[in-house]
Amino acid sequence: MKFFVIGDVTVDHLYHLERLPAPGEEVSPIRASMQPGGAGGTISVTLARLGHTVTLAARVGSDPFAEYALRLVRESGVSESAVQRDDDHLTSTITVMQTPDGRRAMISSGAANRQLDAAKLKKKDVEGSQALIVSAYSLIGGPQREYAVKAIQLAKKAEVPVFIDLGTGAVNAAGQRLLDSVLAADYILLNQHELLALTGTSSISAALAVLGERGARQVIVKVGPMGSIVWTPEETELVESIPVEDIVDTTGAGDTFVAVFAHAILSGQKLASAARAANAAGALAATKVGAQSRNITEAEIATVISK
Repeated sequence: MKFFVIGDVTVDHLYHLERLPAPGEEVSPIRASMQPGGAGGTISVTLARLGHTVTLAARVGSDPFAEYALRLVRESGVSESAVQRDDDHLTSTITVMQTPDGRRAMISSGAANRQLDAAKLKKKDVEGSQALIVSAYSLIGGPQREYAVKAIQLAKKAEVPVFIDLGTGAVNAAGQRLLDSVLAADYILLNQHELLALTGTSSISAALAVLGERGARQVIVKVGPMGSIVWTPEETELVESIPVEDIVDTTGAGDTFVAVFAHAILSGQKLASAARAANAAGALAATKVGAQSRNITEAEIATVISK
C-alpha cells in the first residue's frame, strides 16, 4: 500500500537520568545517545519496514544534522521526493530527558520543518496514496500548516482516508485551535492529556462527547499502561495493553503506534484489532533506545499478542 506522511524529521538527543535536574543543577546521565527521530520520520520508517511504499513530506536544513536525521528514512527505502532542503533554517533537534519512572522533559525546535513549502506539494502524492497520515505538529502554524491543510483537503476530495496524530507539544503550542483541523480526519489519534486539552474538558467521556458533537467519527485514545480506547458514536471499547519486558526508552513509541494502527486498518482489521496491534508495536518500540531503532515485524506483533 502507498502512504503519504507529513511530519517532522529530527535529531534526538536522549538523556536517561535518575531524576530531572533542578534549575541551575548539573547532573550526569545514566545513558546518553543521539538518534534519528521525529514523528514523520518514525511513522514513515515503521511503515516502510512493514513493506509499504511511503513518501515523506518534511524539511531539513543544509547542515550536517540533515543527513543524520534522514539516515534510517533512507535505509528503510522511504521516498525523499517530498523532503525539502532549507538554506536558512537548521534541521530540527529535540533534547529528551527521561527518568526510569517515565517522567520526561523535552526541549524541541521545529526549525526547518515549520518552513515546509506548500507550493511544492504535489497533488499526485496525495491522490495516489491509499492513506494520508499527518502529525499534528505540522498543524501548529507557518508554512508547514498551510502544506498540511492543503494535503488534507486534497485527500478528502479524493476520498483518501486521513489519519491525524496529535502530540503533546502540538497541543501545548496550539491548544484548542487544533480542533477544527483534526476533525477533518477519518481517524483521530491522541493520548489522554491531549484529548482533555484539545476539548477543554476534565474527563475522557466528556471529551469524547465533545468530539462526537463536533462530528468526529473514529477516535483512538492512547491511555498508557491501560492500553488504548477506541471510540465511535456507536461504541466505546478499552483495548488492554500488551505487556513487554525490558522497556528502556519510550521515545517514538506513540509514533510507532500510529504507523501500525494505520497499517492494520488498511489491511482490513477492525478498530479494536488495529488498536491491539498498535499497543503491541508501541510496547516493542520501547525495548530499544531511539525512536526508530526497533525493527518491528507483523510476525513479531502477532507473537506478542498471542502470549
